[in-house]
Amino acid sequence: MKASRTTTKEERVRIARECLANGRNYGETAIRYNVSYQQVYGWVNRYVELGEAGLEDRRGKRKAAQAPRSREEELQIEIEKLRHELYMAQMERDLLKKVAELEREELYRK
Repeated sequence: MKASRTTTKEERVRIARECLANGRNYGETAIRYNVSYQQVYGWVNRYVELGEAGLEDRRGKRKAAQAPRSREEELQIEIEKLRHELYMAQMERDLLKKVAELEREELYRK
């Protein structure tokens, strides 16, 4: 197995474009740039699907803090925000119910 090397976004874009120009010859492109076949294959597919934004290194970053690459990703982020808001509203409601219950119990004890 070949040891991986670090590549920049510009380098990944150049590799993906060249591979597409050569009729998707992944193996030849991988050898030319000293990267693995799988990397080239993945980069080309993401480049075709998402453009240059698909080749950004987004590891270790939360999706909410990132600029969406596609309409689908934008909608996923919005869904997650709405789920979180719903969760917080439910927690607040449950807390208020518990406080009201404790206050009623306190009134009956007196």
